Amino acid sequence: MKAVGKVYLVGAGPGDAQLLTLRGAELLRRADVVVYDSLVNRELLRLAPKTAALVARGKHTPEGSISQAELNTMLARFAREGKCVVRLKGGDPYVFGRGGEEAEGLAASGIPFEVVPGVSSVSAAPSYAGIPLTHRGHCSGFTVITGHEDPAKDPTGVDWARLARANETLVILMGAERIAQLAATLRQHGMKSGTPVAMVRWGTTGRQQTVTGTLEDIAARAAAARLTAPVVTVIGGVVSLRESLNWFEARPLFGQRIVVTRARDQAQALAQPLRERGADILEVPTIKLAEPSQREPLIEALAGLGCYEWIIFTSANGVAAFFDFFFRGFEDLRDLGAVRIAAVGPATAAKLKELHLKVDLMPKEYVAKDIAHALKAYESIENLRMLLVRAEVASPELPRLLEDLGAIVDDVPCYRTVAETDDSSGDAAILVEEGADWITFTSGSTVENFHSRFDLPKMLERFPRLRLASIGPETSKALAALGLTPALEAAPHTVEGLVAGLERAVTRSAENR
Repeated sequence: MKAVGKVYLVGAGPGDAQLLTLRGAELLRRADVVVYDSLVNRELLRLAPKTAALVARGKHTPEGSISQAELNTMLARFAREGKCVVRLKGGDPYVFGRGGEEAEGLAASGIPFEVVPGVSSVSAAPSYAGIPLTHRGHCSGFTVITGHEDPAKDPTGVDWARLARANETLVILMGAERIAQLAATLRQHGMKSGTPVAMVRWGTTGRQQTVTGTLEDIAARAAAARLTAPVVTVIGGVVSLRESLNWFEARPLFGQRIVVTRARDQAQALAQPLRERGADILEVPTIKLAEPSQREPLIEALAGLGCYEWIIFTSANGVAAFFDFFFRGFEDLRDLGAVRIAAVGPATAAKLKELHLKVDLMPKEYVAKDIAHALKAYESIENLRMLLVRAEVASPELPRLLEDLGAIVDDVPCYRTVAETDDSSGDAAILVEEGADWITFTSGSTVENFHSRFDLPKMLERFPRLRLASIGPETSKALAALGLTPALEAAPHTVEGLVAGLERAVTRSAENR
């Protein structure tokens, strides 16, 4: 008989994926099934094994909402099948998340379970809006209530008179639609009309929006800003501290929605520094890497490595793909022999250094054609044999320049880029529906595949604020082929240069308003 599995009720945190606990991350990595709320940051699902079943539940999912009893039955069924089940819930499972009901259902069914607390939006959303819930100069406590209940209901489960008189911060969850009634009820019970109020939507994410006012005018301000759920409302003197403590929304790229089109496995190298600067990131990978159509040229090149004086790498992808093949046939890195290594730029060089390989040559300008000039300056390359390993479809310019200088070049593909159309995160759908501020491109293939999927010129027509950012000349050429000019081209032509360029462009735009 198969052993019963276990269900883990894991708090996913308030929205920022980095607020997941270490225990939560550990459990996701070994999950057989992940049953997640629709508002959970889907970036967390990448922690789960590729073999894990991902089950979305909630009114915002295609499957639609199911009853609590049905959900409890589903969790128990998965566990009885011997599976490790992660029930991923927004915020903290036991804070307005019905986690207690799910735990009760599991206990009644005799299913082993564990509860992993999460960071609650109760404290996280105010913190990211620059509002401490307690402060010696304002209050020494706080109360949390749900805003779902009509404050005019009789009898009510909320002691509004006590809340109105208490010298403490009031936090209201899920009360965006009732804010006018809630504010009026608190005033009727004696809370001062001038009491500061803040409403934080999508707290801790790049979409965060904060509206401030007083108990008297907050409803009108929220309506003017078209503020809708999910919202955390904070009422009390601590709200006045936001003016000096607002660290999150003061970051240089806050309010900018930026699309990252790199392959999914590489996206974080660009997405993460942009997030750290406050950007709202849409990851819309347009390419994924695959083995070359024909492996024989690469196999032959590996068999004859001793014949080459130089191996030239033009991308980190090329390094990863080449050595994936290399270690299938060789057990020792020393089998590379005495060949020297050239890299097109620091990202490529860094990938080589991970293998403890010295890069003998890197051009000052990080474009492929400059390798030829750098090699010429380094030594005469006439009659030197060179192995150029790169993508299956690549510009013929570099091998032609090397051959013009007398080199004997074997231009061997070690990988190919193919179109990526998966949208498991839902980010592509958001882009098509709402647009963005920037789309970043890091190679010609990301441009070509993005255009093939979305029709880039038409997207620019539909969303006039949308601007394009290119990592370098080769990528800009692909845009030029579509009749487009990027608003910025990174200098230097690296991910770091692209991030810095975006920061400068956004800062200049803000200064010119």
